[in-house]
Amino acid sequence: MDLTRTALGTWSGGRHLRFGEPLDEELFITLIRHAYQCGLRTYITFDSPGNGQSDALLGRALQGVPRDSYCLVGGIGRDFYTGQADADGNWPRFTHPTLRRADGYASYLRMAAEKQLQRCAAGRFDLLFLQDPDHTGFVSDEVWQGLHALKNAGLTDRIGMAPGPRNGYILDAIQCFERFGEIIDWAMLPFSPLGSWPTSLCLPAARENNIKIVARDVDHHGIFHDSLRAGHKFALRDPRGTMPAAWLPAELGKLERMRKIAEENSLTLLQLACIWCLSQPSVYAVAPTLIQEGGVQAKRIEMETSELAELPHLWLSTDECREILEIGDNKNGLHLDGANPDHKGEITPDRWQLNNNLVEIGRRWGIEAERDLVYKRSKPKIAPPS
Repeated sequence: MDLTRTALGTWSGGRHLRFGEPLDEELFITLIRHAYQCGLRTYITFDSPGNGQSDALLGRALQGVPRDSYCLVGGIGRDFYTGQADADGNWPRFTHPTLRRADGYASYLRMAAEKQLQRCAAGRFDLLFLQDPDHTGFVSDEVWQGLHALKNAGLTDRIGMAPGPRNGYILDAIQCFERFGEIIDWAMLPFSPLGSWPTSLCLPAARENNIKIVARDVDHHGIFHDSLRAGHKFALRDPRGTMPAAWLPAELGKLERMRKIAEENSLTLLQLACIWCLSQPSVYAVAPTLIQEGGVQAKRIEMETSELAELPHLWLSTDECREILEIGDNKNGLHLDGANPDHKGEITPDRWQLNNNLVEIGRRWGIEAERDLVYKRSKPKIAPPS
């Protein structure tokens, strides 16, 4: 079973990404069962958040559900089995040179895939992502041949890549598409009407290499759930609380400018964001983060789930798509990870210097790194009150 248009990621619910109010185990399981009852049929789970806890909860939630009635998507790449977490709780990639050599990549991938399947109480994945690759993960023949071996062994029907969690990796992704496109079926990338840059730059390359895109973060940090208001007090654990004070009013102002388009199409704002993403080349699925915000005015996460499950089959007009893009334009508004012109010096786990090959790859796709992949500080534009 291939991915459906809509997908639920187990990073939803605030247990591991810490957005909003965290659901306890039973509420999390109830949410997944509610999603299935509403008609959602694709579930994405990565193994490292919670050291496999999300996998196990997903397995419990879907116990007794016919396996051929849903699409199971896994993700491996962070080694919490033999690695040591850093001060922020992040596990190293399995390709870190202190953990193993290249000739050990395939055996690690096999072990991690089998253990994740056991936790999910399943015999195979429909799609398995390489989660959050470092520089080695993007370019290593041993990594991609190891992933391909999992498909040959019947552990997964499809292979994909999921860079992140932060934005960037554009030239790295395109290089990976071109080198390993025969192996890669899907890529999961951050993409939303308020955050189309830089992912939009690599969509033509994905299309050329027959790679389908599942858009994550479609909700744009919860903005499109329409529960946040200016002055919202985020919990101490919520990463949105560290964003600049002007961020929320600026994004809410853009949201209001999109509201009329949503209403004219009888869509919620989340549905508008999803359909706009699906209107873009190569985007075949959406996986917004479902968030239970705090406060009495907040929408219930079950309602967000229903909105996603009830996504209408309609298309926005070309003019509507263009208007939304212009409202949400975020070009050059972020510091990017992966290969980019701002990084100098040694390769780090998340950032590295551009090389001539990547520069030339970019130019073939109309991307000038010094122009298109750099952060340019600008003051957020806050829409005046209506």
